[in-house]
Amino acid sequence: MIRIGDAARQSGVSAKAIRHYEMIDLLRPAKRDSNGYRAYSDIDVHELRFIKRARTLGFPIETIRELLSLWRDRSRPSRKVRALAEGHLSFLDARIQATEQMALSLRRLIEACGGDHRPDCPILDDLSTGQVPTGTNQPGKSRRGPAR
Repeated sequence: MIRIGDAARQSGVSAKAIRHYEMIDLLRPAKRDSNGYRAYSDIDVHELRFIKRARTLGFPIETIRELLSLWRDRSRPSRKVRALAEGHLSFLDARIQATEQMALSLRRLIEACGGDHRPDCPILDDLSTGQVPTGTNQPGKSRRGPAR
């Protein structure tokens, strides 16, 4: 049995996170030494590494709770684990697509911005109205007419 600091070092999970995981019942409460200090077993440290890896892959806490439950159940059907992983992958793919769309929109706004001394700013216009004024991506032109 080891104390929380050693469990944190061995698992790569901070002591604060370990206490949090116990508080939300993601990790079983640690046993206590005679002096009241938390005491962790090798299995606890292994579960902390499991949680850390799952967090690294972006799994939400509730899914990690399910994955831990399935991991602890040696008679589990792997289809349940696969379904959780596939669901998370679909979520990640959707986020990637949304992020790529945001980057594309931002690139277009940056290209439309002259970045010069004029006050016209298609980026700010889009943020305030959701529309880039026409003609702003052409040098020397603005909504107010040609540059002076």
